[in-house]
Amino acid sequence: MYRHFLIASTAALALSLAGCGKKAEQTADSVANGAAGTADTAGAMASNAMVDVQQAMTPTPTGQDFVDKAAKSDAFEIAAAKIAQTNASSQAVKDFAAEMIKAHTESTAKIKAAAATATPAITPNATLTEDQNEDLAELRAKKGAAFDEAYIDNQVDAHEDALVLMRDYAEHGDTASLKTAAGGIAPVVQKHLDHAKSLDK
Repeated sequence: MYRHFLIASTAALALSLAGCGKKAEQTADSVANGAAGTADTAGAMASNAMVDVQQAMTPTPTGQDFVDKAAKSDAFEIAAAKIAQTNASSQAVKDFAAEMIKAHTESTAKIKAAAATATPAITPNATLTEDQNEDLAELRAKKGAAFDEAYIDNQVDAHEDALVLMRDYAEHGDTASLKTAAGGIAPVVQKHLDHAKSLDK
């Protein structure tokens, strides 16, 4: 009788210890997952804070300056995305590039329409800057994984700049139609920035 009791007690103890071990393992996994999630959240918050600081330190452009910067930004995004269609190796990057061509073609049309209704009407200048042309040349020289990394890094930077431009003009701009357009485009830019960051890993 005692022998049966001892065996049963030993089995119960083993099951209890196994349960504790499993619970400890699950707790450790939960802590690790929580830490990873916290790190991602902290990274996103830090990035957004940098955008806010940059916006606060950047003078609000005039209507002409705004449409010129927006036009150049759209033209650059479309050109870079077209390069990505042939030079990228990741399908996710190619899909992102296709999204950029569509979205920036649409934002170009919105800015042009808003600029045309300004008084007096404003004509955007979409001629790329020297820095933008240099960035495109560097992208053309890369292929495969090296291109994917360079393109996405570039997209994060470009969309952070574009977000500052749109938010700032929407809040402080001097032309009503352009302020409305900027306010509508800003959330789209934020979405693209978040998408680019998700690929930048």
